[in-house]
Amino acid sequence: MPDTFTDEQRQFLQLLRLPVPGEAPPEMAPVKPSAKAVSAVPNRSVSAQTTSVSASMRPAETPVMPPESLPRPVEEGVSVLRNAVPATATLSTAVAPTPVRSTSPLSKAEALQAPVLATQASPSSADPQRITRIATLDWRDLNSMVSTCQACPLGETRKHAVFGAGNPRGSWLFVGEAPGAEEDRRGEAFVGRAGQLLDNMLRAMGLSREKDVYIANILKCRPPNNRDPLGPEVQACMPYLQRQIDLLQTRVIVALGRFAAQGLLQVDTPLSQLRGTTQHYQGIPLIVTYHPAYLLRNPIDKRKVWEDLKRALRVFAELQN
Repeated sequence: MPDTFTDEQRQFLQLLRLPVPGEAPPEMAPVKPSAKAVSAVPNRSVSAQTTSVSASMRPAETPVMPPESLPRPVEEGVSVLRNAVPATATLSTAVAPTPVRSTSPLSKAEALQAPVLATQASPSSADPQRITRIATLDWRDLNSMVSTCQACPLGETRKHAVFGAGNPRGSWLFVGEAPGAEEDRRGEAFVGRAGQLLDNMLRAMGLSREKDVYIANILKCRPPNNRDPLGPEVQACMPYLQRQIDLLQTRVIVALGRFAAQGLLQVDTPLSQLRGTTQHYQGIPLIVTYHPAYLLRNPIDKRKVWEDLKRALRVFAELQN
Protein backbone atom coordinates (compact mmCIF):
# COMPACT_ATOMS: atom_id res chain seq x y z
CA MET A 1 0.00 0.00 0.00
CA PRO A 2 1.50 3.43 -0.89
CA ASP A 3 2.48 5.76 1.94
CA THR A 4 1.39 8.89 0.12
CA PHE A 5 -1.91 9.82 -1.49
CA THR A 6 -2.77 12.14 -4.28
CA ASP A 7 -5.03 15.09 -3.55
CA GLU A 8 -7.89 13.42 -5.44
CA GLN A 9 -7.56 10.20 -3.40
CA ARG A 10 -7.35 12.13 -0.11
CA GLN A 11 -10.43 14.21 -0.97
CA PHE A 12 -12.37 11.09 -1.92
CA LEU A 13 -11.62 9.45 1.45
CA GLN A 14 -12.53 12.62 3.31
CA LEU A 15 -15.87 12.87 1.47
CA LEU A 16 -16.64 9.33 2.63
CA ARG A 17 -15.73 10.35 6.19
CA LEU A 18 -12.95 7.74 6.17
CA PRO A 19 -9.61 8.23 7.98
CA VAL A 20 -6.54 8.94 5.89
CA PRO A 21 -3.52 7.06 7.29
CA GLY A 22 -0.99 9.47 8.78
CA GLU A 23 -3.51 12.31 9.16
CA ALA A 24 -5.95 13.39 11.85
CA PRO A 25 -9.51 11.95 11.72
CA PRO A 26 -12.01 13.97 9.59
CA GLU A 27 -13.72 15.50 12.64
CA MET A 28 -10.38 16.72 14.00
CA ALA A 29 -9.05 18.20 10.73
CA PRO A 30 -11.40 20.34 8.65
CA VAL A 31 -11.89 19.11 5.12
CA LYS A 32 -11.09 21.47 2.27
CA PRO A 33 -12.88 20.03 -0.73
CA SER A 34 -12.20 21.27 -4.19
CA ALA A 35 -14.73 23.24 -6.19
CA LYS A 36 -15.56 20.10 -8.14
CA ALA A 37 -16.30 18.15 -4.95
CA VAL A 38 -18.42 20.98 -3.53
CA SER A 39 -20.55 21.10 -6.65
CA ALA A 40 -21.03 17.33 -6.54
CA VAL A 41 -21.90 17.07 -2.85
CA PRO A 42 -23.90 19.88 -1.14
CA ASN A 43 -22.57 21.23 2.15
CA ARG A 44 -24.90 19.78 4.79
CA SER A 45 -24.64 18.22 8.20
CA VAL A 46 -24.13 14.52 8.49
CA SER A 47 -26.82 12.61 10.39
CA ALA A 48 -26.03 11.07 13.74
CA GLN A 49 -26.74 7.64 12.30
CA THR A 50 -24.12 8.05 9.54
CA THR A 51 -21.61 9.42 12.05
CA SER A 52 -22.12 6.44 14.32
CA VAL A 53 -21.69 4.06 11.42
CA SER A 54 -18.50 5.72 10.18
CA ALA A 55 -17.11 5.87 13.70
CA SER A 56 -17.65 2.15 14.10
CA MET A 57 -15.51 1.61 10.98
CA ARG A 58 -12.42 3.39 12.22
CA PRO A 59 -9.42 1.02 11.87
CA ALA A 60 -8.18 2.03 15.32
CA GLU A 61 -11.38 0.72 16.98
CA THR A 62 -12.86 -2.02 14.82
CA PRO A 63 -10.55 -2.75 11.86
CA VAL A 64 -12.35 -4.55 9.08
CA MET A 65 -9.20 -5.89 7.36
CA PRO A 66 -5.51 -6.07 8.31
CA PRO A 67 -3.53 -3.06 6.95
CA GLU A 68 -1.38 -5.26 4.79
CA SER A 69 -4.42 -6.66 2.93
CA LEU A 70 -6.09 -3.33 2.18
CA PRO A 71 -6.44 -2.47 -1.54
CA ARG A 72 -5.71 0.87 -3.04
CA PRO A 73 -7.31 3.87 -1.25
CA VAL A 74 -10.00 4.52 -3.86
CA GLU A 75 -11.07 0.86 -3.96
CA GLU A 76 -10.99 0.81 -0.15
CA GLY A 77 -13.41 3.71 0.00
CA VAL A 78 -15.81 2.09 -2.44
CA SER A 79 -15.70 -1.23 -0.58
CA VAL A 80 -16.38 0.34 2.82
CA LEU A 81 -19.17 2.46 1.37
CA ARG A 82 -20.90 -0.62 0.02
CA ASN A 83 -20.72 -2.23 3.45
CA ALA A 84 -21.94 0.92 5.16
CA VAL A 85 -25.06 1.46 3.07
CA PRO A 86 -27.02 -1.58 4.32
CA ALA A 87 -26.16 -0.76 7.93
CA THR A 88 -27.28 2.85 7.52
CA ALA A 89 -30.47 1.77 5.76
CA THR A 90 -31.22 -0.69 8.56
CA LEU A 91 -30.84 2.00 11.18
CA SER A 92 -32.90 4.63 9.41
CA THR A 93 -35.67 2.46 7.94
CA ALA A 94 -38.86 2.27 10.00
CA VAL A 95 -40.90 -0.91 9.60
CA ALA A 96 -44.62 -0.22 9.57
CA PRO A 97 -46.63 -2.55 11.84
CA THR A 98 -48.90 -5.04 10.13
CA PRO A 99 -52.56 -4.14 10.75
CA VAL A 100 -54.30 -6.69 12.98
CA ARG A 101 -57.99 -7.28 12.53
CA SER A 102 -60.00 -6.98 15.70
CA THR A 103 -60.94 -10.28 17.32
CA SER A 104 -63.32 -8.84 19.93
CA PRO A 105 -66.49 -10.81 20.42
CA LEU A 106 -69.60 -9.87 18.53
CA SER A 107 -72.26 -8.06 20.23
CA LYS A 108 -75.55 -9.82 20.76
CA ALA A 109 -77.25 -7.84 17.96
CA GLU A 110 -74.40 -8.64 15.59
CA ALA A 111 -74.49 -12.30 16.51
CA LEU A 112 -78.16 -12.52 15.64
CA GLN A 113 -77.56 -10.90 12.26
CA ALA A 114 -74.35 -12.75 11.44
CA PRO A 115 -74.44 -15.63 8.94
CA VAL A 116 -74.90 -19.04 10.58
CA LEU A 117 -72.08 -21.50 9.95
CA ALA A 118 -72.96 -24.79 8.31
CA THR A 119 -71.63 -26.65 11.35
CA GLN A 120 -74.19 -25.04 13.64
CA ALA A 121 -77.10 -27.06 12.30
CA SER A 122 -77.45 -30.48 10.79
CA PRO A 123 -78.45 -30.48 7.11
CA SER A 124 -81.17 -32.97 8.11
CA SER A 125 -83.15 -30.16 9.80
CA ALA A 126 -84.08 -28.73 6.37
CA ASP A 127 -84.47 -32.12 4.65
CA PRO A 128 -87.78 -32.10 2.73
CA GLN A 129 -88.22 -35.82 3.40
CA ARG A 130 -87.85 -35.23 7.14
CA ILE A 131 -90.43 -32.43 7.07
CA THR A 132 -92.82 -34.56 5.02
CA ARG A 133 -92.42 -37.47 7.44
CA ILE A 134 -93.13 -35.28 10.46
CA ALA A 135 -96.32 -34.02 8.80
CA THR A 136 -97.66 -37.59 8.66
CA LEU A 137 -96.96 -38.66 12.26
CA ASP A 138 -99.64 -39.22 14.87
CA TRP A 139 -99.35 -37.80 18.39
CA ARG A 140 -97.50 -40.76 19.90
CA ASP A 141 -94.98 -41.15 17.06
CA LEU A 142 -94.40 -37.40 16.99
CA ASN A 143 -93.61 -37.44 20.71
CA SER A 144 -91.22 -40.35 20.19
CA MET A 145 -89.39 -38.58 17.36
CA VAL A 146 -88.96 -35.42 19.43
CA SER A 147 -87.52 -37.37 22.37
CA THR A 148 -84.69 -38.75 20.19
CA CYS A 149 -84.22 -35.75 17.90
CA GLN A 150 -80.65 -34.78 16.90
CA ALA A 151 -81.53 -32.37 14.10
CA CYS A 152 -79.56 -29.50 15.71
CA PRO A 153 -76.73 -29.25 18.27
CA LEU A 154 -79.20 -28.77 21.14
CA GLY A 155 -79.81 -32.51 20.99
CA GLU A 156 -76.30 -33.01 22.35
CA THR A 157 -76.54 -30.54 25.25
CA ARG A 158 -80.06 -31.16 26.57
CA LYS A 159 -81.02 -33.49 29.39
CA HIS A 160 -84.58 -34.05 28.17
CA ALA A 161 -86.55 -32.96 25.13
CA VAL A 162 -89.78 -31.26 26.26
CA PHE A 163 -92.71 -32.19 24.03
CA GLY A 164 -95.39 -30.21 25.87
CA ALA A 165 -97.88 -30.33 28.73
CA GLY A 166 -101.59 -30.03 29.34
CA ASN A 167 -104.68 -31.41 27.62
CA PRO A 168 -104.21 -32.13 23.88
CA ARG A 169 -107.98 -31.85 23.49
CA GLY A 170 -108.14 -28.40 25.04
CA SER A 171 -109.37 -25.40 23.05
CA TRP A 172 -106.42 -23.19 23.99
CA LEU A 173 -102.77 -23.41 22.95
CA PHE A 174 -100.12 -21.38 24.78
CA VAL A 175 -96.75 -21.32 22.99
CA GLY A 176 -93.53 -20.29 24.71
CA GLU A 177 -89.95 -19.88 23.60
CA ALA A 178 -87.93 -22.85 24.89
CA PRO A 179 -87.54 -25.04 27.98
CA GLY A 180 -85.67 -23.61 30.96
CA ALA A 181 -83.35 -25.33 33.40
CA GLU A 182 -86.12 -26.92 35.47
CA GLU A 183 -88.03 -28.04 32.37
CA ASP A 184 -84.85 -29.56 30.94
CA ARG A 185 -84.23 -31.42 34.20
CA ARG A 186 -87.78 -32.81 34.50
CA GLY A 187 -88.78 -33.08 30.84
CA GLU A 188 -92.02 -31.10 31.40
CA ALA A 189 -93.14 -27.77 30.01
CA PHE A 190 -93.50 -24.67 32.22
CA VAL A 191 -92.78 -26.23 35.62
CA GLY A 192 -90.36 -23.60 36.95
CA ARG A 193 -91.15 -20.17 38.36
CA ALA A 194 -92.39 -18.99 34.96
CA GLY A 195 -94.70 -22.04 34.86
CA GLN A 196 -96.14 -21.19 38.24
CA LEU A 197 -96.88 -17.65 37.08
CA LEU A 198 -98.49 -19.04 33.93
CA ASP A 199 -100.76 -21.23 36.04
CA ASN A 200 -101.83 -18.12 37.96
CA MET A 201 -102.57 -16.35 34.66
CA LEU A 202 -104.68 -19.31 33.51
CA ARG A 203 -106.63 -19.37 36.76
CA ALA A 204 -107.35 -15.66 36.36
CA MET A 205 -108.84 -16.50 32.92
CA GLY A 206 -110.89 -19.36 34.40
CA LEU A 207 -108.71 -21.97 32.66
CA SER A 208 -106.45 -24.84 33.71
CA ARG A 209 -103.79 -26.78 31.87
CA GLU A 210 -105.34 -30.09 32.93
CA LYS A 211 -108.67 -29.35 31.25
CA ASP A 212 -108.58 -26.42 28.82
CA VAL A 213 -105.03 -25.69 27.73
CA TYR A 214 -102.12 -27.31 25.99
CA ILE A 215 -98.67 -25.73 26.40
CA ALA A 216 -95.77 -26.11 23.97
CA ASN A 217 -92.60 -24.29 22.95
CA ILE A 218 -90.96 -23.18 19.72
CA LEU A 219 -87.89 -25.22 20.72
CA LYS A 220 -88.16 -28.66 22.30
CA CYS A 221 -84.67 -28.50 23.85
CA ARG A 222 -83.13 -25.98 26.21
CA PRO A 223 -80.49 -23.66 24.72
CA PRO A 224 -77.32 -23.52 26.85
CA ASN A 225 -77.55 -20.90 29.62
CA ASN A 226 -81.08 -20.03 28.45
CA ARG A 227 -79.72 -17.99 25.54
CA ASP A 228 -82.00 -16.88 22.71
CA PRO A 229 -82.89 -19.51 20.09
CA LEU A 230 -80.84 -19.48 16.89
CA GLY A 231 -82.33 -19.53 13.42
CA PRO A 232 -81.27 -23.11 12.53
CA GLU A 233 -82.66 -24.35 15.85
CA VAL A 234 -86.04 -22.77 15.16
CA GLN A 235 -85.96 -24.18 11.64
CA ALA A 236 -85.31 -27.67 12.98
CA CYS A 237 -88.07 -27.53 15.60
CA MET A 238 -90.89 -25.67 13.83
CA PRO A 239 -92.12 -28.75 11.91
CA TYR A 240 -92.80 -30.43 15.28
CA LEU A 241 -94.89 -27.52 16.55
CA GLN A 242 -96.70 -27.21 13.25
CA ARG A 243 -97.65 -30.89 13.39
CA GLN A 244 -98.78 -30.51 16.99
CA ILE A 245 -101.08 -27.64 15.99
CA ASP A 246 -102.46 -29.74 13.14
CA LEU A 247 -103.32 -32.55 15.56
CA LEU A 248 -104.72 -30.32 18.32
CA GLN A 249 -108.26 -28.94 18.34
CA THR A 250 -107.05 -25.43 19.11
CA ARG A 251 -109.50 -22.52 18.89
CA VAL A 252 -107.17 -19.72 20.10
CA ILE A 253 -103.39 -19.48 20.29
CA VAL A 254 -101.58 -17.27 22.79
CA ALA A 255 -97.96 -16.55 21.85
CA LEU A 256 -95.81 -15.91 24.92
CA GLY A 257 -92.94 -13.60 24.02
CA ARG A 258 -91.20 -12.32 20.91
CA PHE A 259 -89.69 -15.59 19.68
CA ALA A 260 -92.97 -17.46 19.91
CA ALA A 261 -94.87 -14.71 18.08
CA GLN A 262 -92.30 -14.16 15.36
CA GLY A 263 -91.72 -17.89 14.91
CA LEU A 264 -95.40 -18.68 14.42
CA LEU A 265 -96.19 -15.64 12.26
CA GLN A 266 -92.86 -15.74 10.37
CA VAL A 267 -92.34 -12.01 10.77
CA ASP A 268 -89.72 -9.78 12.38
CA THR A 269 -92.23 -7.25 13.68
CA PRO A 270 -91.39 -6.08 17.23
CA LEU A 271 -93.52 -7.53 20.01
CA SER A 272 -94.67 -4.05 20.98
CA GLN A 273 -96.36 -3.73 17.58
CA LEU A 274 -97.89 -7.22 17.66
CA ARG A 275 -99.46 -6.71 21.08
CA GLY A 276 -102.96 -5.26 21.11
CA THR A 277 -103.85 -6.88 17.77
CA THR A 278 -105.44 -10.14 16.71
CA GLN A 279 -103.16 -12.08 14.41
CA HIS A 280 -103.87 -15.42 12.74
CA TYR A 281 -101.92 -18.64 12.28
CA GLN A 282 -103.41 -20.85 9.55
CA GLY A 283 -106.81 -19.33 10.23
CA ILE A 284 -106.56 -19.68 14.03
CA PRO A 285 -106.75 -16.39 16.01
CA LEU A 286 -103.43 -15.62 17.68
CA ILE A 287 -102.90 -13.17 20.55
CA VAL A 288 -99.40 -11.94 21.46
CA THR A 289 -98.33 -11.11 25.00
CA TYR A 290 -95.23 -11.13 27.21
CA HIS A 291 -93.55 -14.33 28.37
CA PRO A 292 -94.07 -15.15 32.08
CA ALA A 293 -90.28 -15.15 32.57
CA TYR A 294 -90.26 -11.54 31.39
CA LEU A 295 -92.94 -10.69 33.95
CA LEU A 296 -90.78 -12.13 36.72
CA ARG A 297 -88.17 -9.53 35.82
CA ASN A 298 -90.64 -6.76 35.00
CA PRO A 299 -93.72 -7.22 37.21
CA ILE A 300 -94.90 -3.72 36.33
CA ASP A 301 -96.03 -5.07 32.93
CA LYS A 302 -98.50 -7.57 34.41
CA ARG A 303 -101.30 -5.08 33.72
CA LYS A 304 -100.43 -5.14 30.01
CA VAL A 305 -100.52 -8.93 30.01
CA TRP A 306 -103.94 -8.94 31.62
CA GLU A 307 -105.22 -6.66 28.85
CA ASP A 308 -103.87 -9.11 26.28
CA LEU A 309 -105.49 -12.08 28.01
CA LYS A 310 -108.83 -10.29 28.15
CA ARG A 311 -108.55 -9.75 24.38
CA ALA A 312 -107.97 -13.48 23.97
CA LEU A 313 -111.08 -14.23 26.06
CA ARG A 314 -113.17 -11.88 23.91
CA VAL A 315 -111.93 -13.52 20.72
CA PHE A 316 -112.73 -16.96 22.13
CA ALA A 317 -116.21 -15.81 23.18
CA GLU A 318 -116.85 -14.55 19.64
CA LEU A 319 -115.90 -17.96 18.24
CA GLN A 320 -118.41 -19.63 20.55
CA ASN A 321 -121.31 -17.54 19.23
